[in-house]
Amino acid sequence: MRREPGPLVLAVRGPGPVRVANGPSRTVVRYLGPAFVAAVAYVDPGNLATNVTAGASYGFTLLWVIVVANLAAMLVQYLSGKLGIATGLSLAEACRERYPKPVSVALWLQAEFVVIMTDLAEVVGGAVALNLLFGVPPTVGAVLTVAGMLVILAAQQRGRRPFEAVIASLLGVLVAAFAYQTLRAGVSPAEAVGGLVPRFAGTDSVLLSVGIVGATVMPHAIYLHSALTQSLRARGSRARKVAVRATLVDVVLALAIAGSVNVAILLGATSLSSASSLEEAYAGYGGATAAVFATALLVSSLAASAVGVYSGQVVMQGFIRRSIPLWLRRSVSVLPALVILLLGVDPTSALVLSQVALSFGVPFAIFPLLGFTGDRRLMGDLVNRRATRYAGYAVGGLIVGLNAYLVSAVLL
Repeated sequence: MRREPGPLVLAVRGPGPVRVANGPSRTVVRYLGPAFVAAVAYVDPGNLATNVTAGASYGFTLLWVIVVANLAAMLVQYLSGKLGIATGLSLAEACRERYPKPVSVALWLQAEFVVIMTDLAEVVGGAVALNLLFGVPPTVGAVLTVAGMLVILAAQQRGRRPFEAVIASLLGVLVAAFAYQTLRAGVSPAEAVGGLVPRFAGTDSVLLSVGIVGATVMPHAIYLHSALTQSLRARGSRARKVAVRATLVDVVLALAIAGSVNVAILLGATSLSSASSLEEAYAGYGGATAAVFATALLVSSLAASAVGVYSGQVVMQGFIRRSIPLWLRRSVSVLPALVILLLGVDPTSALVLSQVALSFGVPFAIFPLLGFTGDRRLMGDLVNRRATRYAGYAVGGLIVGLNAYLVSAVLL
């Protein structure tokens, strides 16, 4: 295995290093991009499934969950980006270096499970989209989705900017598609504002809320972002602070766009009559709106799948200093999706449950991240301020509490 100082050497070659000057003359624009790559994970098929189900089943009731989860994601992704800039380490590498080996291995195993659940959502979502658009059998659609992802990943081999441009373009397609759907739905602004009042509508709505959190605060995106910003590490206090401020702008812009897409998905789905699946949503929309919906589902699958593969390589190389060929990782990760499709499991239910599983993986990424970014010996002058620490632990505690409430509600 080949090793170099600095950024990770991945089997899937990531965006190339960015030379960061030591003075404040570098503009914020030059730092933009990593958060937009990570943000694609926030508009994947799992988001579509949970948000469509929430809008169709509960109207505007769970809109507040999307907003709160998106704000929490901004904080977490900012901290992840800051870790890479301050230390030159990804979150996975920091866990390997700072924790005892048994703890690091356990975290790696759960992180791999998170990546598998992410891949499941992407592949199943792509298969459903191709079936809706062209009548392609689901298993064939899964294979075609993986092939499409490989084409997108080819942009990675051309460097940081081409890959970011491809991902940002796909994100733009999603923004346009769901803006169109929202306008077609004729949403009442007053009713939408009412959805910002925190409340639930029974145990099923709690399950769905946990799925929304898992689909919004994505564990694999937390690992990925710290790796994407490793190459932005700068020398000197002023340069480091410029890089961190620019990363904050990058995160806020990218996740504001991703959050708007998620809100638009839910708002557009309120026009449906209790659609319990993506197929029913497609039929309920009808006509051009249905075609736009299925196209957006396919785009989100391809883009998020490419980002998911990159995340998987970051996780493996960071935790255990190993990487595997891309074709092997995709062959393994596509198997659970193929099994689900062959068994005839409802794809939408599989997508929602995969996002619930992701929610249970979030604390295993957030709490180590908070520990590292709160350690002055590791972070230096970029250590978290007291208010940031409190806010971070509040987010982690809220997610743990929501997961615990769901477990107790199901068991009791």
